[in-house]
Amino acid sequence: MKIIQLVLIYLFAFLMLAGAFNHIYAPETYKEFIPNFIPETLANILSTIAEAIVGIALIIPKYRKCGGLGFALLMIIFLPIHIWDFTKEIPAIGSKVAATVRIAVQLLFIAAGWWIYKSYQSKG
Repeated sequence: MKIIQLVLIYLFAFLMLAGAFNHIYAPETYKEFIPNFIPETLANILSTIAEAIVGIALIIPKYRKCGGLGFALLMIIFLPIHIWDFTKEIPAIGSKVAATVRIAVQLLFIAAGWWIYKSYQSKG
């Protein structure tokens, strides 16, 4: 079970760091996901910082427990955006089916982050 958890930890760390990089490299990718009442540049900057911190925390054994909690919390914060996207006539993610799958994946991500948080003992 520990091997599966480590694979997920590194997968989530990669996804977080890749997302942080992409918020800088191609911020227009996220334009349709950002509600009109949130400034686009601010959303990209905050997402970059949060995703980078969580990704790095997941990699460093001493901070993994916090990284797991951070990952779960970040996925909770992003969940309303995915629900909002689902309510659109044509979701930014592509289709209603893709939006439904994305919400289900988001819930799995929340559970996985919580699992890491609850089970990982930080060293030091």
